Amino acid sequence: MKLSLILTAILVLTITSAGNAQTELLFNGVELQESLQSAKDKMKPFTDKMELFEVENPTFPLSKDLEAHLVCSNYKSNYGTISELVFTFADDKLVYIQAHGNAVEAITAIIKDTVQNYMDYRFYPKDHIVTKPSEDKVWVLTEEAMHPNLFTWDNPYLPSNKEPKKITYTSGRIPDFIKFGGNLDQLKPNLERASDFTFTMELDGSDPNAQLQIDCFGIEYAGFPRKFEARFGDGKLNVLWILTGKGEEDRIRQKLISEYGPVIFKDDNWEVFNNWQVILRKDKPEVLVLSEELAVFYKRDYFKQ
Repeated sequence: MKLSLILTAILVLTITSAGNAQTELLFNGVELQESLQSAKDKMKPFTDKMELFEVENPTFPLSKDLEAHLVCSNYKSNYGTISELVFTFADDKLVYIQAHGNAVEAITAIIKDTVQNYMDYRFYPKDHIVTKPSEDKVWVLTEEAMHPNLFTWDNPYLPSNKEPKKITYTSGRIPDFIKFGGNLDQLKPNLERASDFTFTMELDGSDPNAQLQIDCFGIEYAGFPRKFEARFGDGKLNVLWILTGKGEEDRIRQKLISEYGPVIFKDDNWEVFNNWQVILRKDKPEVLVLSEELAVFYKRDYFKQ
């Protein structure tokens, strides 16, 4: 199997219900999807300090109306004391956990799942768990949180993130450094500068319009650091996917309307803007951006317009 197919399989993880059981064992009965109050009551006896941060205007991709971060210090898990833990709740459901400090050893103590490697990360897909041993950090995620690659996001409420990066790009406009039709040698340095890190891979041939993809992590867009998937066909950028969350769909929609005007085509899964070059996807939360040539192709051959 090609390396690109292996990496794709790792990133599109199949998450099973076993993950909730592991979370419950690790965190004294706390489960993914649990409410804030219920989780707080269960965790309180096991932490030296607990702080709650509620965000007035949510930017977390899985939150529609409510975003909250519950931070625990010196949390006594069932398998060792973890220095820092942050539990993130989207609309009163636990969807994301990040741990730091004795995190890898404590959280992987009971894992029996086969590990899969991707860059500096180690994946345990059946258990909802991603680790980064070089920084002693662990993420426990719902399937919904895996889609926007939230394992690459360092929660700013984690105490060790004393000076978290401030988000400055809140617009829905596609960033200016994205130059469709530009060649790989010209654009790759721009993508790398805008990203926290990148990974380049050859595609498997299933997309006739692209042969190479650069995964760009941490690019700011619409108020949150994102994964951008920049695809090149014949050495030129022609497709860009921006990964988003279902909870922020209407926020993204309003930002796109603000930048590009009203929707020009709409069905159950897609809303189209900007002469068919910018498209909001709804069945799988993403923004699709196309070159002028591919926009014509998609309009005619895919959308039958």
